[in-house]
Amino acid sequence: MGLTGAEVVKRIAAARILPVVVLERAEDAAPLARALVDGGLPVAEVTFRTAAAAESLRRIRAEVPDMLLGAGTVLTGEQLDMAAEAGAQFIVTPGFNPAIVTAAQALGLPIVPGINNPTGVEQAMSFGLEAVKFFPAEPSGGVPFLKALTGPYPAMRFVPTGGIGAANLANYLALPAVLACGGSWMVDAKLIREGRFDEISRLTAEAVALARTA
Repeated sequence: MGLTGAEVVKRIAAARILPVVVLERAEDAAPLARALVDGGLPVAEVTFRTAAAAESLRRIRAEVPDMLLGAGTVLTGEQLDMAAEAGAQFIVTPGFNPAIVTAAQALGLPIVPGINNPTGVEQAMSFGLEAVKFFPAEPSGGVPFLKALTGPYPAMRFVPTGGIGAANLANYLALPAVLACGGSWMVDAKLIREGRFDEISRLTAEAVALARTA
């Protein structure tokens, strides 16, 4: 039995940061997941931006089972099926595709679709969703825009992603409607490529400490 949408939202909210991971090699998946857990973040969104995504999800699910594991940049039904088969516990999309949302719900997979306007929020509400990704956050107007967007929709929760790092993380987390912030600064592709997992753990621990003070 998979996690419910409410359970996924609760665990993302507890983490306050959702690492957005791009893996070029599946063999890096489990070491990266352990580095995140060691740094205090037992959650990750592994994106379908590379051919290694599905196998990376599979390895993390098998070797680091306590991690809350999401599949991101899911654009097609085929990718959705691959994510489900590989053990993803929730889905994240950059935009709002009703077909993908419907298919994810049919599979019993919680989904956090991307929006950056009121229409997107109302679409999400019409599908019974309680959380959306605000993407791309900084180019879409950042904190001021998101603050204005939350006003008419007090029940919706947001995961801003895109252009967020250590310098502006606290500004987003200060908004009551923000569950967590998506970011990749602690899981930089160069660090993964070079196998610098201790550095990833250090950056993750710094990010977690920063989020706790926000």
